[in-house]
Amino acid sequence: MDYFVNDLSRYAFQVLRKDQEFVHYRGQREEVLSRILVLAPVAEYPAPEVLRRLEQAYSLKEELDGAWVARPTAITRHWNRTVLIMEDPGGIPLDQLLHPPLDLSAWLRLSISLSTAVDHLHQRGVIHKDIKPANVLVDPASNECWLTGFLIASRLPRERQLPRSPEFISGTLAYMAPEQTGRMNRSIDSRSDLYALGVTLYEMLTGNLPFAAADAMEWVHCHIVRQPVPPDERRSDVPANVSAIILKLLSKTAEERYQTAAGLAADLRKCLAEWTSHGRLSRFSLGMHDISDRFLVPEKLYGRDREIKTLLDAFDENGWDR
Repeated sequence: MDYFVNDLSRYAFQVLRKDQEFVHYRGQREEVLSRILVLAPVAEYPAPEVLRRLEQAYSLKEELDGAWVARPTAITRHWNRTVLIMEDPGGIPLDQLLHPPLDLSAWLRLSISLSTAVDHLHQRGVIHKDIKPANVLVDPASNECWLTGFLIASRLPRERQLPRSPEFISGTLAYMAPEQTGRMNRSIDSRSDLYALGVTLYEMLTGNLPFAAADAMEWVHCHIVRQPVPPDERRSDVPANVSAIILKLLSKTAEERYQTAAGLAADLRKCLAEWTSHGRLSRFSLGMHDISDRFLVPEKLYGRDREIKTLLDAFDENGWDR
């Protein structure tokens, strides 16, 4: 990996957000009207895995487009740390806009923009694997959005998550597709991003996550076994079709979800057109334009109801309700 020398000393930085491993900064240089984003490890001497993730994000720069992502541009040294520099498209983190939840019109417009960005990403052959509001920048005035947080993204069309203790699985458990937990014997692919997108859209609309959990194992249990409360039961002004779209994204098996972000965006655009014209939504069949250009062998279990029930009952022995 080549490391580039960039003079960041002339930039004034503000913290956008911070987690256990990284600090996200926005930098501005007034005299040349230049803005950048910088991702820096919290620790001065981070673990090798942390540095590997920065390099992974940087390695994707040729596949990513600044029209729909905060595109990585360089890796350099600053603050006595290795840091990742990205283009700054503007906007604010989506997780700062969710309380109170969005009204339906704003939700539809932003959901279309976010689905389109995910579609562009998948068309470039990249799976994000950590879609969540904290990894989305939004311009509230235009409803444009840009994806960030490519630290565990992959170019592989399909991959397996090896069984690990939930505390050590890469990604964010609250938004993680069932197959990403390593407990399903099923592959991770672009449809795993669509599940995480479903969790994000649910939270944008209701102000809550579809599940609540006290620890890592309970998060795994929720995603594999529990069914979410439909959004239209949490919020009375949510149309049934919008609720059904989100629940389709949150299907436990990938075959039952939307197969493409483009198919999702098409249904959302239909909803927006009806809502703008009539102020209401009629019921329609979902996924009519959801056509994938990739052939994926189904991994769904057929005719194994007894064995599946045994697995689910094993979860219930922990005392959790389904």
